[in-house]
Amino acid sequence: MNDWNAWLTRWTDAGLIDGAAAIRIRDYETERAGSGKLRWPAMVAIGFGALMLGGGVLLFVAAHWDALSPAARFAIVLAMVGGFHLLGAVAGDRVPGLSAALHGVGTVALGAGISLAGQIFNLDEHWPSGIFAWALGAAAAWAVLRQTPQVVLLAILVPAWLLGEWSVAVRYRFDWVTTGVAAAGAFMTALTYFTLAGPSRRGNWQRALLWVGGVALPVAALLLALASARTWVGRDLTESMPLTTRTLGWAAAIGLPLALALTVRRAHAWPFAVAALWTVVLLFVERAAGSVALYPWWVLGAGGLIAWGIDEGRSERVNMGSAVFAATVVAFYFSEVMDKLGRSASLIGLGLLFLAGGWALERLRRRLVQQARGTA
Repeated sequence: MNDWNAWLTRWTDAGLIDGAAAIRIRDYETERAGSGKLRWPAMVAIGFGALMLGGGVLLFVAAHWDALSPAARFAIVLAMVGGFHLLGAVAGDRVPGLSAALHGVGTVALGAGISLAGQIFNLDEHWPSGIFAWALGAAAAWAVLRQTPQVVLLAILVPAWLLGEWSVAVRYRFDWVTTGVAAAGAFMTALTYFTLAGPSRRGNWQRALLWVGGVALPVAALLLALASARTWVGRDLTESMPLTTRTLGWAAAIGLPLALALTVRRAHAWPFAVAALWTVVLLFVERAAGSVALYPWWVLGAGGLIAWGIDEGRSERVNMGSAVFAATVVAFYFSEVMDKLGRSASLIGLGLLFLAGGWALERLRRRLVQQARGTA
């Protein structure tokens, strides 16, 4: 068993063995069992090798695609999708890291196979449905394998499919509503991934979602900031958009991340509802109170993320909230202060902001991180 310690705790809680026996078993296994985890160089080598293998296969097929018959093309598609999964199954429990990497490449190849199959049979074009089929394949692989690459792909493909469907539904119109719904959905999804893990022990899939959310959240926050600044987007086409389309868009953008949070966190999902309210209000702040009001609203959101991290003992939320606060202060200086000063005074002020403000923020961040780790 990969996690015998968890089963040992379960048996102890059930009264099947006493505490002394559990301690003796744990000490015995700890002395005689080496670490089954891969070191990071091995993980990097396996991940890079899987990436190069998949890329090489796809490039080989693309280079010889025109010279192949339809039957040969379809056979290659099937072999490409099934072959990697077969190799992953052969690796199995003997090399778990290699097995997970090969299964992940097989799921990536499924996306290419779906696109190639559509090209072979000249299917009607609706590109979001291809991403949806790919996401279904990743979901099936996750249900069977329970491996980290599958949940990462699923976490990426489902939002990509929803954004694609929204783009098609609004006919690629670029206005305040369409960009606001897409930006709010991307931000809430990334924030949910990033904060889904609670103060208790995290599973592998929660750690994977945390990394996906941590990478996507700064980009999604930037998109949300641009969408909330209505001065740069096109004219408002809200009246010409059907009410059903708008309702479905907002329901998917806000409701689906909240549903995921409620399913996982249950009674502790109320901060996600607060975050959703903050996100929706942000899109209307400039219209109601002017552009300057955006900055204190972002500071409020950064403070809420920091407080959330301290409450649940999550230092990564403190770090992310501190980064959002620093970016908000810098953006305020550039947009509202710098153009009102002379060239030399603005540079001096910017230098002082980075030196003094950065030093003070770093000291505060360290104290908050220590406080968060103390509550973990």
